[in-house]
Amino acid sequence: QVRLVESGGGLVQAGASLRLSCVASGRTFSGFAMDWFRQAPGKEREFVAAISWSGEITYYADSVKGRFTISRGNVKNTVYLQLNSLKPEDTAVYYCAAVRPQPWSAVVNGASPDYWGQGTQVTVSS
Repeated sequence: QVRLVESGGGLVQAGASLRLSCVASGRTFSGFAMDWFRQAPGKEREFVAAISWSGEITYYADSVKGRFTISRGNVKNTVYLQLNSLKPEDTAVYYCAAVRPQPWSAVVNGASPDYWGQGTQVTVSS
């Protein structure tokens, strides 16, 4: 059974940092890109960041560029999202997702992930 399990969310004050983790299991994820998405209350799920299988290529939504960093662990089925300089508008449930092997251009142009995690809550107070 494929599982993506996120952790690391919490309640922090504006300006603080968090590090989210996601561990994928249940199949071989060789070649898969990994994404982070988020969904705020009453809003649609939105793309946050993506990282290639190799970890050498990353892509970010404009709203988080310069504040968030996506990375992969030495074990490539683990992906992280470092959240710095958090703002109240970053409050959301954060999801990791796995995207089957395909051209990077497709990944950054909205390719639908094949697997999703259950999410971890990030709440930023002002």
